[in-house]
Amino acid sequence: MSWAPSLLIGGMSLLLAPRLIGRFGARAVLSAALVLIASGLGILGQLPADGAYFTDVFPATLPLGIGFGLAMPSLAGLAMSAATPQDSGLASGMFNTVQQVGSSLGLAALSTLAVCRTHALSAGGASPADALTGGYRLAFRAAACLVLDALVVATAVLRTPSGQRPGAGQAGPRKGRGKLRDQPQTART
Repeated sequence: MSWAPSLLIGGMSLLLAPRLIGRFGARAVLSAALVLIASGLGILGQLPADGAYFTDVFPATLPLGIGFGLAMPSLAGLAMSAATPQDSGLASGMFNTVQQVGSSLGLAALSTLAVCRTHALSAGGASPADALTGGYRLAFRAAACLVLDALVVATAVLRTPSGQRPGAGQAGPRKGRGKLRDQPQTART
């Protein structure tokens, strides 16, 4: 129940994402989403052991929900934009597989980091609550740093072609294929 606001906000931002991508481009929306996600994780990285939900956890759920809701459509669009119609099934499968495996490996690494930190703090005489919170804080901070690293990589790799305004076709299909996924929408007559 405590993550319900994040899920609701994430669902609403999923509905808003196509319009934002159409207006600003997938790269810009993804960059903003990664900043929001890192902010939420950074807030969680400051949790006190005796914290309360509404003052310490809830503020993090808002940027996390919005960020994840905006990031997923942007990532999917960027991943699929260069695929030919013949390869779209393969590209979609690869995107989903990499997403699942990457998430699993990331969670395993961050969990290991949290457990190691918890054990180290416990061995140093910290109370169980302080040790556990310290482990989680480290994992959330590390996750925030990884998201910021992803932002740097996305900014460096995803470039707008010269001569085009940002958001116009930077990740769209090549000549002869369907509608550009990252091109602003025009009004239909």
